[in-house]
Formats: sequence, structure tokens, C-alpha cells
Amino acid sequence: MTTEQDAKSPNTVVLFSGHMIDAPDRKTPRFSPDKEPAAAAAIAAALVRIGVREGDLAICGAACGGDLLFAEAALAQGMRLEIYIPFDEPTFLASSVDFAGGNWRARYFAAKSKATLHVMPDELGPLPAGENAYERDNQWMLQRAARFGDEKIAFICLWNGEGGDGPGGAKHLMEEAGRKTTWIYWLDTRKLWD
Repeated sequence: MTTEQDAKSPNTVVLFSGHMIDAPDRKTPRFSPDKEPAAAAAIAAALVRIGVREGDLAICGAACGGDLLFAEAALAQGMRLEIYIPFDEPTFLASSVDFAGGNWRARYFAAKSKATLHVMPDELGPLPAGENAYERDNQWMLQRAARFGDEKIAFICLWNGEGGDGPGGAKHLMEEAGRKTTWIYWLDTRKLWD
């Protein structure tokens, strides 16, 4: 570890995964826009329970919904923020931010302006044949969270306990993070929305 890394070594690294805000045409609601205040409050409360301090590290994606709510809460606590996206930025914005409308695009750029953005194809190269971009991104975030030691990782997951719409969602990272840490805060949306 270099001296620079030592100087920036956080006491805690908080990794996040969670549902995106529902697309307007989603048939089965999972995270409707009216649930945003409850989700934001639960994420902020989890950071308080973890006991994060200024200079601790937050790692997440940047999709509309859970990711950006977590990013905003982490920045409000004075945490350093690293954002990891699986595609080039225009592709990511189209698939994971812009579809929700509202002010999500502006919130993405506001969070990005205070974060270090990592773009998977730029840093890891093209997606290998047979791999899923979202699963690869989850593994990458987990690997980056573990660089300071598994014992420093706390994981917050805003999740309904079910499989996702495809590979690489919250369920996948919940399973993977459980191999690295027992410091897991599951914000079960089935209870949170009641």
C-alpha cells in the first residue's frame, strides 16, 4: 500500500445496491416514485447505524432510484464517493437514468461532480464473451470495496428479496457481498413500503 493510499484509507467502506425507480410502464410495481422519501430515509438511517464518518468511502452505481439516493446520503455525511457504471456514460444514462424522467439526470450529474467516476469498459476493457455487464460491474465494485480489507466493508441493499429483471441486480450483489462481510443492512422494501 502506498503512502497516498494509507493517508486516504477509510475506517469504513460502504457498498450499496438497490432497485431502480420503476419505469412508467412497469407492470408490477417494485419501487414506485412515491416511495422515494421512505427509501431515502432508510438509507440515511443505515449510514447512521453503521457510524460512517467524514472521509469514509461510499461505493455504488448511479442508476435512478436506490443508487443515487445512496450517493446523495453518503455525500451528505461527508463520505468520499466512487461511482461505477457498466457502460459508456451515454449508454448508461439512456438505460439506467433518463427513462425515469423527473430530475434524475440532474441528480446523476450533481453526484458525479462530487465523486470519482469509474467507467467499466474504459478501465477493464471490453466485456468478455459470455459475461454479463451488470454482474461484472457488481464484482468490480465489491473488489474495489475490499481493497482496504474485508473487515471494513458494510453493505446496504435496498431490495425486495426477489430475483431481478435480469442478471446482476441487487440479489446478485447481496449474495456476493455475503461472501466478504457479515456487516449487511438489508432494507427490505416489502416492509419499508408498508
